[in-house]
Amino acid sequence: MAKGTKLTQSNRAGWAFAIPGFGLMVMFIILPFVFAIALSFTNQRLISPNPTQFVGLANYQQLLGVGMITLESERDDIGAIVFDDDGEAQFPRLRGYTRNNPDYPRIDGMREWFSWGNDESRTYVLARDVVFMKAIVNTVLFVIVVAPVQAGLALCLALLINQRLRGINVYRAIYFMPVVVSIVVVSLLWRFIYDGNDGLLNNLLSGLTFGAFEGRDWLGNPATALPSIMAMSIWQAVGFHMVIWLSGLQTISPTLYEAADIEGASKWQSFRYVTWPGLRNTAVLILIVITMQAFALFAQIDVMTNGGPLDSTQTIVFQAVERGYGKQDISGGSAISVILFVIVLTISLIQRYLTREKN
Repeated sequence: MAKGTKLTQSNRAGWAFAIPGFGLMVMFIILPFVFAIALSFTNQRLISPNPTQFVGLANYQQLLGVGMITLESERDDIGAIVFDDDGEAQFPRLRGYTRNNPDYPRIDGMREWFSWGNDESRTYVLARDVVFMKAIVNTVLFVIVVAPVQAGLALCLALLINQRLRGINVYRAIYFMPVVVSIVVVSLLWRFIYDGNDGLLNNLLSGLTFGAFEGRDWLGNPATALPSIMAMSIWQAVGFHMVIWLSGLQTISPTLYEAADIEGASKWQSFRYVTWPGLRNTAVLILIVITMQAFALFAQIDVMTNGGPLDSTQTIVFQAVERGYGKQDISGGSAISVILFVIVLTISLIQRYLTREKN
């Protein structure tokens, strides 16, 4: 009876400590997400005199609506292809063609996203919201590049500092320092580094090439803006994942390495058959964490490029904030948030399935 009473008191104490944290999670995570799902099916605006109406899937259709059309090149009276002054084949004006042709009611109001073809014909991929489609592509590209590169560099750093050397803690602190600095401050510093007029990067490259390198506006060029943000993001967060790798390395028993040395295993064989299997669970954790962090890309974009130039650095989270607060379209921002949740959940489940323990 006494044991039961003691157990009951222990449970009550546990719930007493857990309830405040659980309440905060419900208030700031679960309830806002439930509201976001509900608002995504309405036309709710941040400030509007009009009453909120239920619109069903209209917000999702506007964001994700895509179409495709193939147009033949224009021809003259004798059937020859008409070329412009630059020698490019001329095609019917896309917007006028879709509006005036009753055979294409589904893609009316869509804009060109990208196209391909030759002088004979050209295929156009259309989207109702081209900017959001670019945001999806940019975010996925960011994840594909940053996740493996950041994880690989962090593992290399962890292997380097996982040694008993004098002053090794100093190097650990140096590598971890960018993590504790605010991402806004880091973004501002790197914006000065990437400056096209007198930035540190241009001056450094010019000095290394003895003036042969011509400075460029790294953040003002659509071809280099997103890669520049990728490089900065990898540098900023690599120390955090290095610490996680390091914690995983230190859980591997030294006797396994001693056995590998006795068997005459090389450094690569020790890593392949001892280190990497021991880091399996750590690798799964890091892969999922990096993926979620990469999909949440916002601060760097907001500070360094504001989505430009020419929408080349638009991301899903930036679009959600821009729609919800910049354009006061709460329903559109909520729909983007739900889409992001579905994408991240799907990718996380796929990662977990591919990295599961196999019998």
